Amino acid sequence: MPTRQLLVADLGVMPYADALSLQREAARARLSGVIADDLLLLVEHPPVITLGRSTKQGNLLATPALLAARGVELFEVERGGDITFHGPGQLVGYPIVNLEQHTQDLHWYLRRLEDVMIRALASWDIVAARNPGKTGVWVGDRKIASIGVHARQWVTWHGFALNVTTDLSYFDLMVPCGIADVVMTSVERELLQAPSGACLAPSPTLFNDVRLRTVSAFCELFALSPRHVDAASVLSAVSTA
Repeated sequence: MPTRQLLVADLGVMPYADALSLQREAARARLSGVIADDLLLLVEHPPVITLGRSTKQGNLLATPALLAARGVELFEVERGGDITFHGPGQLVGYPIVNLEQHTQDLHWYLRRLEDVMIRALASWDIVAARNPGKTGVWVGDRKIASIGVHARQWVTWHGFALNVTTDLSYFDLMVPCGIADVVMTSVERELLQAPSGACLAPSPTLFNDVRLRTVSAFCELFALSPRHVDAASVLSAVSTA
């Protein structure tokens, strides 16, 4: 059994601004040692588009009026990568990980996050993989998960977004991840569009099942033992950092 722990906090549905503030505070607490273990924040967001450091002009296709009409917020953030969407039905994970206790290599870390989702998706016989030269996770030529991270002194924040039951029409508001003509997909869509005879109707517990399997895969691949904590304890810890 792994000797080091992963604190897992399920934040439920939280506005993006609140989650961004919390993960920045958690990263500071991890850096200072106030939080002694790696931390995984799991959350769903109301509709929001975020612009990473590599976002190219023109990749946001929607006007401010259209964003307002669809109830979509807009944020510029420090993570790597281009433009992406977060919203209901999407499992967002913000790992606050000290890579000095793993491997001090951001490319290694990105590949590990991809492996986490590839392994989790295999539980539903969804054959996911990397796309050479592009960060994220794909099912054939369809993108199912996006990754964008930031690190300071080898402590990470930001993270991954896995489409589970996401309304994929929101991705029409942008050029997702700056990849022209990319087709976005979700766990739900892949199950419904499986080959004839193998189609599997999504379970009502699909989102929770994906969340649990993702945590399990994360712990396996990072050699950590999970310890579930409530959001209040995380807030209390970071407030003392």
